[in-house]
Amino acid sequence: MHPTYTLTISCPDRVGIVAKVSNFLAMYGGWITEANHHSDLEVQQFFMRHEIRADSLPFGLDAFRTAFSPIAKEYDMQWQISDSQTRKRVVLMCSKEAHCMVDLLHRWQSGELACDIPLVISNHQDLQELVEWHGIPFVHVPVRKDNKAEAYAEIERLIDEAQADTVVLARYMQIIPPALCEKYAHQIINIHHSFLPSFAGAKPYHQAYERGVKLIGATCHYVTEELDAGPIIDQDIVRVNHRQTAADMVRLGRDVEKAVLARGLMWHLQDRVLVHGNKTVVFN
Repeated sequence: MHPTYTLTISCPDRVGIVAKVSNFLAMYGGWITEANHHSDLEVQQFFMRHEIRADSLPFGLDAFRTAFSPIAKEYDMQWQISDSQTRKRVVLMCSKEAHCMVDLLHRWQSGELACDIPLVISNHQDLQELVEWHGIPFVHVPVRKDNKAEAYAEIERLIDEAQADTVVLARYMQIIPPALCEKYAHQIINIHHSFLPSFAGAKPYHQAYERGVKLIGATCHYVTEELDAGPIIDQDIVRVNHRQTAADMVRLGRDVEKAVLARGLMWHLQDRVLVHGNKTVVFN
């Protein structure tokens, strides 16, 4: 695979955006290997994602940014460009449930998730041995009613010290404070069952079983101050029927949760997710 640069753009929609960007790349010999565009007619917003062979351009990222800035200013673009050879740094956070953590660590170890995991933070010690077996540092930060401010100050310090690009809540069962949600906007990814708000609280799958639901699922989203209401990255479902027990629903729900979280994280790492307001455009 050739190293690539990934250019993502969000801007007010108008005529000539694609032509302007394409002509700029062509002028410097840029070889586009993947191109995605979307125009949101409701809000008149345009979204673009291009992958460009890095070796086809005569300059690196800093020079690219300098050369492209006049176009970005002309079209009022929110944009970024990243290098596929620079691996993003992902801090994982967990509590007691292992299924999402096990799945992400397996995908990371097998090379399916192209990132570095410098650290795992947990409010319990149940998964310490599992994490350290993978050669990843594990830090236990207890979170209690009487120490939440101190605990999250320490978590913030650890995230910053790890130079994390992304934080993944792999079934981390604590509410992230609003200040951290704001500081790491669109950088914290969470997974939850899609029953909310119908089956909030303890044992949602058991509640669903008692209600006789026919669909169960999961939602991967960015974390915001409003609990479980951030921009959605991915969702999926599985059908169930009267033959399934509550234990079956828990098992099937876990399968959906880990698949959706892995997909959402992968698309995020590949800069395939563009956020506008409380919605996303996902070029998958």
